[in-house]
Formats: sequence, C-alpha cells, structure tokens
Amino acid sequence: MQRIAQLLVLWFAPLVLLADAPADSGSFVYHGEAATPTLGRHLLMLEDPTGTMTLDEAVRATGFRASPVDIPSPGLSASAFWARFELVNDSPLPSLVLRIAHAEIDEVDLYMVQDGRAVPIAHAGLLRPLDRQAQTTPELGFVLPVGERAHCTVFLRVRSNKQLRIPLLLETPTAFVQGQSTRNMLIGAYIGIMLVMAVYNLFVFFSMRNRSYLIYFFYILLVCATQLAFTGVASFHIWPGNTWLSSHSTLLLTALTAITANEFMAAFIHTRDFLPRLARVAYLFYVLLGLGVLLDVLGLSLQGYRMIQGAAGGFAFFQLFVAYRISRRGFRPARYFLVAWCFFLTAVMVFVLKDWDLLPYNELTRYSMSFGSVVEVVLLSFGLADKINVLRKEKERSQAQALVMSQENERIIRDQNVMLEQKVVERTHALQESNDHLKRTQSQLVSAEKMASLGQLTAGIAHEINNPLNFISSNIPPLKRDLLELKEVLDAYRQASGDATGLQSAMELERRIGVDDTVREVEDILGCMEEGAARTSEIVRGLRTFSRLDEDDLKPADINEGLRSTVVVLGPQFRDLVTVTFDLADLPRVECYPGKLNQVFMNMLNNASHAAKARHGKQGGKVDILTRLEGDDAVRITIRDNGTGMDKATRTRIFEPFFTTKDVGEGTGLGLSIAQSIIEKHSGRIDVHSTPGEGTSFTITIPITQAAQAAKRA
Repeated sequence: MQRIAQLLVLWFAPLVLLADAPADSGSFVYHGEAATPTLGRHLLMLEDPTGTMTLDEAVRATGFRASPVDIPSPGLSASAFWARFELVNDSPLPSLVLRIAHAEIDEVDLYMVQDGRAVPIAHAGLLRPLDRQAQTTPELGFVLPVGERAHCTVFLRVRSNKQLRIPLLLETPTAFVQGQSTRNMLIGAYIGIMLVMAVYNLFVFFSMRNRSYLIYFFYILLVCATQLAFTGVASFHIWPGNTWLSSHSTLLLTALTAITANEFMAAFIHTRDFLPRLARVAYLFYVLLGLGVLLDVLGLSLQGYRMIQGAAGGFAFFQLFVAYRISRRGFRPARYFLVAWCFFLTAVMVFVLKDWDLLPYNELTRYSMSFGSVVEVVLLSFGLADKINVLRKEKERSQAQALVMSQENERIIRDQNVMLEQKVVERTHALQESNDHLKRTQSQLVSAEKMASLGQLTAGIAHEINNPLNFISSNIPPLKRDLLELKEVLDAYRQASGDATGLQSAMELERRIGVDDTVREVEDILGCMEEGAARTSEIVRGLRTFSRLDEDDLKPADINEGLRSTVVVLGPQFRDLVTVTFDLADLPRVECYPGKLNQVFMNMLNNASHAAKARHGKQGGKVDILTRLEGDDAVRITIRDNGTGMDKATRTRIFEPFFTTKDVGEGTGLGLSIAQSIIEKHSGRIDVHSTPGEGTSFTITIPITQAAQAAKRA
C-alpha cells in the first residue's frame, strides 16, 4: 500500500529540478537544538548520470546547484546524486547524528571533510552489506564527529532504483536514541496489532471454514511485511545481509498485497456474484503486476517499478469503484469495505501531501500509511465480525423458517400418511382379490392339466380294460352253450337209472354232442377268461400304483416301480408305435410324494412318445428309461427319446406356463411347468439336453432323503 503513495508522488507531483541558488545556501549553522527541520534548502545538489563519480571528483566538481525545497526528490532515475553542505557546530556537542528519514535507498555513502581531510562515515543502503557499527538502527542515522564549536563539509551520495527522496535532518545523539525508541515502540505496537488481527481471523477461519477469513489472514501478514520493508525494519531485523531481498522485497510484497487485497474483496463482498464482468478486469491488473515483478527480477528495476506503481495505483481506485457499486445495492459488507478503503486512501493522500510540502513533514505524516493500514485492518475485521452476526441472524432466520417448513411438512406428511394408509388398504384389498383370483386360476389350470392327463389316462385305461372284458363277454355264450349241452347229457344219464335202453340213448346223446370236445372247449374258454381277468387285474393294480391317491405325505417309494406302473398306464400311447426300453439300476427307496412323481413321469413319457411319433410315425419311435444312483444321497432318472428335438430358443421356454409346441387342442402348456414345481418341491432339479432332429433327454435328480437335503441347505 505504501507503493500507492509513491505512485501518486511519481505521476502527479512535478519532478523537483535542481535550480540555481545563492552560494551561501550550501551551509547550515547548528545551535544545539534536539532536532532540526529538514535541511533540503541548505543543500547543494549534483547529479552523476554515470554513478561512478568519486569523492575527490565531487569535491572538485563545480556543477552543484542549490535545492529549493526542504526535501529534495530527484524521482525515478538511474543516476547517482551528491548532496553537499557546510555544517557549523555552534554548540558544545562534540558529535551530531545525521538522519535520513527514508529507508528505501539502495546506495548511501556519507563523508565528512574537515581541515582538508576526508573522513568516510558510512557506506550503507539496501544493496550494501549491513554494517551495524555505522548503522545501529533500521533507520539511516550516522554519527558526525564534528567537534565542539567546529565546522566541516558533509558530502552525501545516494542512488536508488525506486522513488528517491532525501529528507535530511540533524539530531543530538540523545534525541536520536529517544526517537528511535519511540519509533521502535510504535512499530512494535503496529506489529502486535497486525499479528493479533491476523491470529484472530485465522481462529475464526478454523471455526467457520469461511475462506474470506483465511485470505484476510494472509492479507494482514502481507500488509505488515510491506510496511516493515518500507520502514527498513525487515532488511535490518528479518533478512539482514540479504541485499537482493532487501532491494526487491518492497515491489514483490506490493504486488502480492494488491492481489491478495482483491481476492479478499472478491470473497468478502462477492464481486464475482454482483459484478461478474467487472470482476474479470482484475485479472488485467494481475498480469501488469506480474510483469512488473518480472522486469524487476530481470534487472529492469526502473521499468518494473513504474509498472508496479501504475498497476497498484490503478488497482486501488478500481477496488474503490467496485466497492462503491456493490454498496449501492445495499450489501452491508461492501459498505464496511468502502469505509475502510476510503480511510486508507485518505492516509495515502496525507502521505502524498506531505511529500508535496502541502503538509508538514513529521512523524504523523511520515507514518500515516502505517496508521491507515492499521485502521483499515481493524475496520475490515469489524466488517468480518459483522458478517458473523449477519450469518448468525440468517442462520436463526433459516432455522425458524426450517422449523415452520418442518411443521408444515409434518402436517403434509400426516395428511399423506392418512391418504397413503387408505390407498394401502385399497391396494391391499385389490391385491388380495387379484391373488385369490390367481390362486383360483392356478388351481383351475392345474385341474385342467390333471383333467387332460386324466382324459388321456381314462381313454387308455378304458381301451386296455375293454379288450379283456370284450374277450370275456364274447366267450360267455359258447361257454353257456357248452355247459347246457353237458347238463343235457348229465340229465340223460340220470334218467336212465340202469335202464339199458335209457343208458343207450344217453350214450348216443353223448356221442352226438361230443362231450370230450365240449369239455376241452370249456377248458379253453375258462383259460381265456382267466387270462383276461388277470390282464384286467394287472391294469387295475398298475393304475392304483400310479395314482397313489391316498398318499399326500412324504414316504419311501420305489422309483423303478413308479416308472413301470406309469408305462403300464400309458400302454396305449406306446403299443405298436413306440418301443420302450428299461435300464433300471438297483435303487434304494426314495423319500418322496409318489403320486406327484408319477405325474412328472407321465408328463415326460407322454411328451417323449409324442415327439418320437411326430418324427418316426408308426414305426421307429423309441423311448429309453434309465435310473442311476447319484453319489450316496441322490438318484438320477433319465427319460430319453429319438424324437424331433428342440432348438435353443425352445429349450429356454419349455418350463414357462402355457408354452407348448403341440398343435391347438393337443396340449395346455402346463405339464412341464407343473413337473418343474414338483421336482423343486422335492429339492431336486431337471436338466434338459436336446438336439434338433436327434432327440431330447430329460434328467431328473432328487435326493434320497428330503430331511438330509434340508439339513445340507441349512
């Protein structure tokens, strides 16, 4: 921020030209006062454009001109400048202190010529190694051993790549020490205030996690570092001996401070939200400041100084304009920023007016920049504190609104819950009705499948039983006839009763009827009827084994017997059309629902015979039935045919309800779906292997003991 003042001096204050003055203006009589006014009007000035002039050359030089101002200000120049004055010590003090109240001078050479002898007093400056014997304080103050009631000629050579001012004054050693103590106390207080504000804002940042406070923390540190560099404290105490940093730190810190100030302003008063287009202009100043630092680092210090000073000054007024625009919109933080920034710029103007000799040169006007920066930091901290209050009030207001909204939401939720409960009841009732309907439909479909199977079974059984019954019924009339003939012969023998004639007649009747043939015919007829009865008994027994209508619980059953009985029941489907082969292993009894398993076997055997007949017609169809023991705890039943087979698309859908490859009226599409559910109920599985044009193989695997299988799953 000090750079802004220097900029105003550079661009708005006319360069003080060295003018001719009376010859006696190059002398000063010291009368013993504690501190003199500035000695500018008592100096003779000489410009050395090459910067190589020696003391001897300066002593012999004739181009010295009197300074018309109290504080000579040669401005920005690569030249070195010599100042000369005759000092008459009209006091009893043996030595005086010559103080240069301007720390930003790169080269300072002080000589005293007395009695024709030149005495070097000090070689100091920012580009010179620090000599703590000649320079005991951050401010440039050097002891002149003039002597009591003596006189001498003082030569001072100064050179700087920054704005050059030469405020010279004489002080007693005691006054100089007291002044430096007061100055150190003020600087210490300044540092303390700035550090307290920095730590406070850092603490608030960690409490609130608001980046404005973190940026402001760095801004305070940079402002403090810039002021310390400007007053010479940094080069004397913080980085003593580092001549490069001492010479370049003020420009670098000025650029960083200006950028950080804008970033803080952007975060604090939300410039990117209120004035997004204008906020982007700040990046132009960033570029100019960066170019100035680059020029300074590359050795073009004068050009870099001008660029940084111009950019910093323009940036300051740009920030003032932005803060004013946003404050017009009623945003409170912008008003705090505007007041603080105006106060700081006022301090800048005081500093400038002092350099223009419009205000007296004293400690107040000299350190107005430091005082202004402290007030600015404090005011901005108040603004940040006010922002906390605003955020707290907004939080309380938002909490109150949230409470109202929560209560309203609670009421809405209650109403919605009532409506939802009503809809749930209605939906539950509808789902219950739909579920009941689905159960009835499922029951009807299962019954339909059972009835379809029962129809096929009834037709087959009726045909099977009808054959032996027809055979028996057709043999009854001849049997009755033969029995009547035998009865007639038997009656004839009874009536003979020993009568020879009657006995002859009976024997004639026996010969005519052919009793022996009749008896053999009766025996044949009875044998045939016995065979038909046995066949009927076998069919009934197979049907009873197949149906197991009285068995709804798990029980051990013979799987091989179930397969044989199913084939018996389905005899009409296979006889003279499909060849059935058995390959049955010796299996243990399996815990199952026998009737349900027989239903699975019937569905699969029926499908197998249908597929075989579809491919081969009345001859060539074949169905193989195999059983095997699968490990120690399961059995495997395979039903394989040489029918039409299935492609992959058909195989993936065969267990879907209502899917069938049969013609309309020949199948319901539920057989395999029901079979799968039955096998799953037995904790088993069905595997299908099929090749189009070659045949299909269904493999059923079920555990021997359902309890063991359930324990394994658990």
